[in-house]
Amino acid sequence: MHDDDEVGGRVTLAAVAKEAGVSMPTVSKVLNGRSDVSRATRTKVERLLETHGYRRRGQSAPRSPLIEIVFHELDSIWSMELIKGVENVAKENRATVALTESGTRHTPAPDWLPGVLRRRPLGVVLVFSALPEDVKRRLRAAAIPFVVIDPAGDPDPDVPSVGSANWAGGLAATRHLTDLGHERVAIVTGPEDMLCSLARLDGYRSALAMAGLETDPRLTRFGDFHVRGGFEHAMDLLDGPDRPTAIFAGSDLQALGVLEAARVRGLRVPEDLSVVGYDDVPPAQWSSPPLTTVHQPLRQMAEEAARMLLRPDVPGTAAQRIELATHLVVRQSTAPPEEA
Repeated sequence: MHDDDEVGGRVTLAAVAKEAGVSMPTVSKVLNGRSDVSRATRTKVERLLETHGYRRRGQSAPRSPLIEIVFHELDSIWSMELIKGVENVAKENRATVALTESGTRHTPAPDWLPGVLRRRPLGVVLVFSALPEDVKRRLRAAAIPFVVIDPAGDPDPDVPSVGSANWAGGLAATRHLTDLGHERVAIVTGPEDMLCSLARLDGYRSALAMAGLETDPRLTRFGDFHVRGGFEHAMDLLDGPDRPTAIFAGSDLQALGVLEAARVRGLRVPEDLSVVGYDDVPPAQWSSPPLTTVHQPLRQMAEEAARMLLRPDVPGTAAQRIELATHLVVRQSTAPPEEA
């Protein structure tokens, strides 16, 4: 750490230390994520650094040649598509990719932050619906750029993010089914506390209204984006004489569960039941039958997020939002209902 480090070209770190009433070594510890600083002191220093727009000079703040991507889980095909996208950009910039599993689908766990402050990556891609103010403040104080690949569709206004058109995707999936003549269309969307799930549900409802159909609350289910959840909801939906003739699943993994439930119930796809997924992950085209699905450009979303990190004009405080288009990919899992 050097005295000539600049804070927004206006104030030196020595001045920040003086204003905070601490020593220069204490400011250095805060910047480098050291744990031997009291919480009150850390917060005071970080807020001053953020207030003054602190940016380290490149020569005094060596970076690790890596891009870190943080998930709450790494066991899905969805995650692999995002990793591949970040990896593509990392290779272009002679960087490597570090993977971290932490927290819940909403935020990373608190114990992740000290580690990333020590690693000092080129930037961090976070696959979460929100970031606590403390996390944002400490990343900015350490001049570590971050971008959210936002699964919920409603990032904080001060967080750079990449998302996709969830409402349009839900609309396209459901309109495809109503255009085929389906009138009893069920939906197994994602978790109720994620706005992407609600946006896809709103698209579904809008498509039904456009077709002159009423929304039946008995045909609406909130899943978890995993195969088991899709299977269990579909088993219940398909139990009884007044079953739906089509199911829109809010993820391809859930759609795979729906296909298995149809098999268990003795229903043919698409003759007895049409199924539409969401994401268009690679296995979707190899399911039996190949899955009609909404293509969400996961790999491109990750590439855009990684490029945002590496642009000098996006230092981590700019609230740039990129939303990529979705589109329907029609395969063999949908057909007109037999009675139509």
